[in-house]
Amino acid sequence: MSVNPDGGSPRRTDPSLRPTSMSTLVVAALVAAAVAWLLISTNDLFYRISPLPWTGAGVLAVLAVAEAYLAQNTSARIQRKPGSLPVHALSVARFAALAKASSLVGALSGGFTAGLLVWLLLEPTDEAASSVPVAVTTLVAAVALIGAALWLERACRVPEDPDRRDDRSDPPAAAY
Repeated sequence: MSVNPDGGSPRRTDPSLRPTSMSTLVVAALVAAAVAWLLISTNDLFYRISPLPWTGAGVLAVLAVAEAYLAQNTSARIQRKPGSLPVHALSVARFAALAKASSLVGALSGGFTAGLLVWLLLEPTDEAASSVPVAVTTLVAAVALIGAALWLERACRVPEDPDRRDDRSDPPAAAY
């Protein structure tokens, strides 16, 4: 802790990692969708990159599967389930940072793809119609990445210790 220069209350200076908020992901997706819509509708960008590549969907899907595996494995290791190895604290911190970054990447990719998909559905050309399956698959993979990343983030939380739990339902013991 350090003291504010103006002599006020101390401010927190130690780093902390907070859970990803849904509002952050929603805002990121909406901004990305708006950017996609503006880029695609204001110029002939789509027709310069058409047909859409499948690589985006593939990369997002592989990341989603990898993070889902990490979430399952990390959860078992943190909860010390039988047959699982102990987990290093630094690894958990890295996984949590990866999860936060991946959920944001998934939201941005999903939002951009959703904006593109809406434009493709409204565009009356055969070239646009042929790119709809790629856009749908990319959107599904982005949503899967968000889900896996949030699961991994949740798996990285320290479990509540039953010995240290504050049980307020019992009356305090009388001191002798």
